[in-house]
Amino acid sequence: MIHFEDVTIRYRIPRGGSRSLKEHLVRRLGRRMTFDEFEALRGVDLDVGDGENIGVIGRNGAGKSTMFKTICRVVRPSEGRVVVRGRIAPLLELGLGMNSELTGRENVLLQGSLLGFSRPAMRERMPRIAEFAEIGEFIDAPMRTYSTGMVSRLAFSVATDVDPDILLVDEALAVGDERFQAKCHARMAGFREAGKTVMLVSHSLGHIRATCSRVLWLDQGRLVADGPTTAVADAYHEWSGGAGGDAVEFAEKAALPGRSGSPEARAERGMGQR
Repeated sequence: MIHFEDVTIRYRIPRGGSRSLKEHLVRRLGRRMTFDEFEALRGVDLDVGDGENIGVIGRNGAGKSTMFKTICRVVRPSEGRVVVRGRIAPLLELGLGMNSELTGRENVLLQGSLLGFSRPAMRERMPRIAEFAEIGEFIDAPMRTYSTGMVSRLAFSVATDVDPDILLVDEALAVGDERFQAKCHARMAGFREAGKTVMLVSHSLGHIRATCSRVLWLDQGRLVADGPTTAVADAYHEWSGGAGGDAVEFAEKAALPGRSGSPEARAERGMGQR
């Protein structure tokens, strides 16, 4: 279960920049640095139940990855509250957190510990993980000798072998060749059939339509719409394909469900007016 209650994420961005580390330190120690605030998420209300398959769409910089990082507790809200129940397996940036100087086997143990598994438990899973990743004898070679595809395959194999309650996938299925991608999609289908919660970020509306029953549309950190796949995906396609303008205004005119901050959205989520 995932619950967002009026969540805002703000980042402080130094204004003007510095030409060198020395200049940066002088400005910072002299308290001459000024900052701009950037809101990556703005007042997002959201509830995700067990077993839902949700697509997350929006242009680059819309706040999709920030939302996932908040669910994973990598980023803490500047305002609002986030509640997550269940084991999370994040596929945000395949290979993130792996050490290039360690072997593939050592990295599997490391990733397992980060996901809350003991070393004996991960050693038991090791043959299955290595077989799915198709890296053969390279499992005992330093990761710096791996190709990008090998790193991605191993990371995907580890994250999806640990039986999570919630799987977060951020554009991570374009790994390996067409045959390996088919294996990835089959494993994802197995999660859905097992009643796991799956949230998928993708720029492929075709993939979203084929795999998700509900879609979140984000734009400039705002939750523009939250509803059935066909209605939200069709509206996003029309808007991004030329309708343009403010996404929230477009969603209001189209009477899309789940518009962030609208009375209808809060009523649907059982939150009422605050």
